Amino acid sequence: MARTIDITVPDLTGKRAVLTGGSDGIGLVLARRLAAAGADLVLPVRNRGKGEAAVSEIRARVPGAGITLHTLDLSSLESVAAFAGALIAEGRPIDVLINNAGVMTPPERRTTVDGHELQLGTNHLGHFALVAQLMPLLRAGRARVTSQLSVAANSNAIHWDDMNWERSYHPMRAYSSSKIAFGLFGLELDRRSRARGWGITSNISHPGVAPTNLLAAQPGIGRTEESREIRVIRRLSALGIAGTPETAALPALLAATSPDAAGGVFYGPRRWMHISGPPAEQTAYGRLRSVEDAERIWLLSEQLTGVSFPGSRADDGTGEPGLDLVREPRQSA
Repeated sequence: MARTIDITVPDLTGKRAVLTGGSDGIGLVLARRLAAAGADLVLPVRNRGKGEAAVSEIRARVPGAGITLHTLDLSSLESVAAFAGALIAEGRPIDVLINNAGVMTPPERRTTVDGHELQLGTNHLGHFALVAQLMPLLRAGRARVTSQLSVAANSNAIHWDDMNWERSYHPMRAYSSSKIAFGLFGLELDRRSRARGWGITSNISHPGVAPTNLLAAQPGIGRTEESREIRVIRRLSALGIAGTPETAALPALLAATSPDAAGGVFYGPRRWMHISGPPAEQTAYGRLRSVEDAERIWLLSEQLTGVSFPGSRADDGTGEPGLDLVREPRQSA
């Protein structure tokens, strides 16, 4: 019998964890594991029905799980601001934030309500704006921020000359571009936190390859049938070559909760070609190593979202926007 792949999650009792994309696939596994560890879990979801089903499924396995459901559509900057505003109004520090939600390869170019290419807008810009607007709570909790990438961030490149793919559109290249941008942001967030004393740590993870609904039929993004790729991945998973949603969740879980996980580090599966296996620290993909690219995507993201971080060029100069809204700041253990 094959050895079970798993990690030990520390006790998260009293910790507030926010997880995007927690109603399905890898995200649902992450939500269940965080709840089982005792976290006070905030689940922002786009589809309320799926969110309620996820909460019921988690509570069936983890009786008494502390879960709060919120509405969040990362493809809408207005929705991001509303969700962040609701948490700011509550004033509870955040200890863990896992940016896991995403969309993958709509067959035809689609845009967000703000006019951005859907994958860029959802996978990167929505999360960028979310982190920026939650900064008072993240700083108060001295939070760990983990951003979920993809093996696709190891191919293609950022589409600098046409970020919104208005002149041409290639589904996988656009997906790679969004994930490279997101990875550069996750690493730059840690550099800026250390340089400016924000007190948070930021790292990045990737799940390897596993069968999830990212490549399944999704009429909402124009995919009426499941892709050929998902059928291949299911077969590889059954053979033990690719991972499962349970094992694919482990790198982000390790990165977000382990006392040994560090900021500015990349975590992923460690077996052949890093597509499956136990989670471990990895060398960042070459496309994620340029500090100049990271600074460039940071500035561009501020321009595209209209949202800024403390001490940025767009900041009002106080460097501490909204910190007075946080009640009873505390440090996480």
